[in-house]
Amino acid sequence: MYRQVLVLAVFTAFLCGFPASCARNLNYRPIIGILAQENIKDDPHAQGSSYIAASYVKHLESAGARVVPIHINRTEEEYEKLFNAINGLLLPGGNVDIEKSQFTRAARIFYELAIKANDASDYFPIWGTCQGFQQLTVLTSNKNLLTLTDTKAVALPLTFSPGAQNSRLFKKFPKDVLQSLSEENITSNFHSWSLSIQNYSSNAKLKRFYRVLTTNTDGKKEFISTMEAYQYPFYAVQWHPEKSPFEWIEKDGMVHTLSAIKATFYTAHFFVSEAMKNHHQFSSQSEEEKALIYNYQPVFKGMNSIFLQNYYFD
Repeated sequence: MYRQVLVLAVFTAFLCGFPASCARNLNYRPIIGILAQENIKDDPHAQGSSYIAASYVKHLESAGARVVPIHINRTEEEYEKLFNAINGLLLPGGNVDIEKSQFTRAARIFYELAIKANDASDYFPIWGTCQGFQQLTVLTSNKNLLTLTDTKAVALPLTFSPGAQNSRLFKKFPKDVLQSLSEENITSNFHSWSLSIQNYSSNAKLKRFYRVLTTNTDGKKEFISTMEAYQYPFYAVQWHPEKSPFEWIEKDGMVHTLSAIKATFYTAHFFVSEAMKNHHQFSSQSEEEKALIYNYQPVFKGMNSIFLQNYYFD
């Protein structure tokens, strides 16, 4: 058993970019919060007021994390208490107002708590996917700088910025995965709004805060598809790594190739390894158990749904 734990520690240290001697300081029981959002209008399966697509839960669980749903419409005190119990935050894709929604209100609270924590050497990572990417740009710039692009249902290769393959996010990806990401149409895009290079470059707050790792184009506008913060463990992708293994609607933009699945694994494992650097914990085992996603049952929405399963919350 000890040998198995040691091997896991060394492997995790490799993925984290840590020397093996530091692996013993990692948290091997990470819990990541996923922020719920207002239900989609006219969702016939909707229950309560908010949801989380199950694919995001599976994505994190596949890399060794547990998940806590973060409900909307809670007090700042409740959010701060939860922040001090979880080891990272995922802002998922969706379709809410990223300036006025309850999703945005909660995201802003956690974003500000994460800034404060990291400034105090309390390592707390945030990951944003699609809408989560867009939300982070608004939180950082205090403006909505998004522009319309023709990227509603399309799979694309990534165009890596100079040096991006040595970024924190990508530097431990195998060469064959990086090659697939740059040459194959394996990143699923399901968004109508993007952060253009032009708008990023003209905003001093975004330029100082985020490093552009990859870009894409819809044929007319070049937009940012992957970025990471310079001084904080904040990461954002405009594409959907969780869809390839866990969503099955037959639709343009969906990709289930081996290379797409492998890329999914490395994105999940990277973020979970980041969460392992955080040592927040619940006050008791009973409090932890009450908070975990296992207390909720996902609802099967059908094979023709953009989300195969959703968790719903009051």
